[in-house]
Amino acid sequence: MKKKPKNRWLIALSAVGIHISIGSVYAWSNFTNPLIDQFGWSTSQVQLTFSIAILFLGLSAAFFGSFVEKYGPRKAGLVAAMFFGTGIIGSGFAVSASSLPMLYVFYGALGGIGLGIGYIAPVSTLVKWFPDRRGLATGLAIMGFGFAAAISSPIMEQLITTVGVEQTFYILGAAYLTIMLLSSLYLEKPPEGWSPAGFEEKLNSGKAERKIDLSQLTANEAIKTKRFYYLWFMLFINVTCGIAILSAAKPMAIDSIGMTTVQAAALVGVLGIFNGLGRLGWATISDYIGRPNTYTAFFVIQIALFAFLPFTTNALFFQIMLAIIYTCYGGGFASIPAYIADIFGTKQLGAIHGYILTAWAAAGLAGPLFAAYMKDKTGSYEGSLMFFAGLFVVALVISLVIRLDIRRLRAKNAEMAVHANAEVVSD
Repeated sequence: MKKKPKNRWLIALSAVGIHISIGSVYAWSNFTNPLIDQFGWSTSQVQLTFSIAILFLGLSAAFFGSFVEKYGPRKAGLVAAMFFGTGIIGSGFAVSASSLPMLYVFYGALGGIGLGIGYIAPVSTLVKWFPDRRGLATGLAIMGFGFAAAISSPIMEQLITTVGVEQTFYILGAAYLTIMLLSSLYLEKPPEGWSPAGFEEKLNSGKAERKIDLSQLTANEAIKTKRFYYLWFMLFINVTCGIAILSAAKPMAIDSIGMTTVQAAALVGVLGIFNGLGRLGWATISDYIGRPNTYTAFFVIQIALFAFLPFTTNALFFQIMLAIIYTCYGGGFASIPAYIADIFGTKQLGAIHGYILTAWAAAGLAGPLFAAYMKDKTGSYEGSLMFFAGLFVVALVISLVIRLDIRRLRAKNAEMAVHANAEVVSD
């Protein structure tokens, strides 16, 4: 008896469950002051925990991409759950032992490995379940990562206040482990030859067009192409500039616009929502206008916004501009898996996605450090904003150059198809 395929929307929901859990890393700042107050550690010592986690996210995504492809999303998700859950629960033991090195190992290293594997585990599978709406599918999952901080922050704040830091880690670790385990158990690849209900009829009637990938490459083949590095640098620049704004938004709102500390903190929370909305919104838009146009739009928009930000004194305009920047920042993450699938195929999408996410790890270090350096040297963030506007010009050029490469590959594929058809006719 033929096994009935799973519900692809529940597959998407499972992916969201994983991403909402691991995305809580962006709410790390809730632990900063309580840990400083409890142990007397410095701000930089506590913040290093987060940096280590992001570093291990990028490294594990790169190194475990092949594992995801070989063993499938369910096993990869279960491994991610064990690493991330152990990392958070172990952080509670680190607090009870008053050990900063243990916190680095559990939250930073083990939690970071869980982050990386969990981030890429469901994505390649979602692309295969949604051949008709790739952008929407990946946007749904990665939206969960963007919204996670907004969901986790108030829960963390309440728990820390009522039961303390140590117990908060235990409770959250157990909750995340449970959610990720249950979500992972439902994940699986679609059956061979599967397509969504009614999709074939739409194809036959001409109401839909079958998406033909430009190539079907392995991860090792992909990293030997120029297209891979074009994508890498576009993501790197988008994330570098976006993370710099993330780290500088609150002080900019206070120092440059004159907002109060309470207003600036509220603004940062609201902007997190735009980060999540941008992930779903831009990824969905990319299904209609194409991934190359989407990335070019990111850079054109942000060149203008970053150039105007230093001269903005109106609080409303400042907030609108930051909100748009945040949507582009989130949209870059959500659109990249579908872009990878378009030009490299789905054969080893998880592995290729993992390699490209090393751009995130590099940007996580470069962006905030450069913004802080410029602030120390010049006394404001304005200089770094103009520099980032210049970086977006470079990214815009790359987004146009990759089109030439894509065009050449399409022409080559068309030529090969003509030759293949001619051979069939001659036979």
